[in-house]
Formats: sequence, structure tokens, C-alpha cells
Amino acid sequence: MMEEIVQKAIQDEYPDEFAWCYGCGRLNEKGHHFRTGWHGESTRTIYRPRPEHMAIPGFVYGGLIASLIDCHGTGSAALALHRKNGHEAGDGAGPPRFVTASLNVEFIRPTPNDVPLMAVGTIHEIHPKKWRIETEVFAHDSVCARGEVVAVVMPSTFTSKA
Repeated sequence: MMEEIVQKAIQDEYPDEFAWCYGCGRLNEKGHHFRTGWHGESTRTIYRPRPEHMAIPGFVYGGLIASLIDCHGTGSAALALHRKNGHEAGDGAGPPRFVTASLNVEFIRPTPNDVPLMAVGTIHEIHPKKWRIETEVFAHDSVCARGEVVAVVMPSTFTSKA
């Protein structure tokens, strides 16, 4: 697999107050900065694990893979609803923000830590505010993990501090 960059990522459009996620928040200095965009009718996130993401020498820690699937899922849901509402990432319209209702991860084979990983998502609308995203994570041309995220539009209660 050739290393690519997602050109128009939905995470680039999140308002500052919602751009702090450890996985995909552009404003979190120590975060992963996952970026999710369209690739045809599927979604894509490409990420190169860092040495500190090691489980054992040569392989990625499963928590990073779960985080990738999680943020890819919520980003994919945001892309889908944004498109359904007549917008695309980068058009200046504020996208919806999603949170994870459920996350299921299946590890297929050990994931090497010295190559870019590509998460590819398939989106299914369950309800206007609830979406299911199936994701496969590839290293080279091999599927290393599969996951499913059920994402819901972020409740308004997330905007107020307790």
C-alpha cells in the first residue's frame, strides 16, 4: 500500500470546542490526529503508528487499533450526515459531531508497526441521528482488524461543563 494523505478530513471542520479528542482532535497536541475523508462511497483514515504504539517489538498495540476504528467510525458518520444535509468536508458548513454508542473490534492478525495503516469504512444509516460504520484496517493489502461503531449525534449535554 502506498502512503496517502486524506486531503479533506471531516475532523478539520470540527469547531474548536470539539477538536480535542485524543484520537482525532486536531487541537490535542499529544493525540493521534486521525483524519477521515471520502474515498468514493467509502471512507478512509490513514495513519502511521509511532514506535511508542508498540505491543511487542514489530507490532502495534491493540488499543491503538481500537482507537483508530472508533474515531474512523464517528468521523465517517459525520461525513455521511454532512453529505446527507447537502454538504461536503471543506465547504465551510459546520459538520455534525458524533460520539460512540458502541465499539466492537475483532483482531484478525498482528498489525505491523512500521507501515501506514488504512481504515476503510462502510456506512449504514440506522436512524437520522444514529449510524453504523463497519471498518476494516489494512496494513499493506492484508486486513489486520475489523470493527463496528454505532455512532450517535453528540447530545447537547456534551456542550455544557458539569
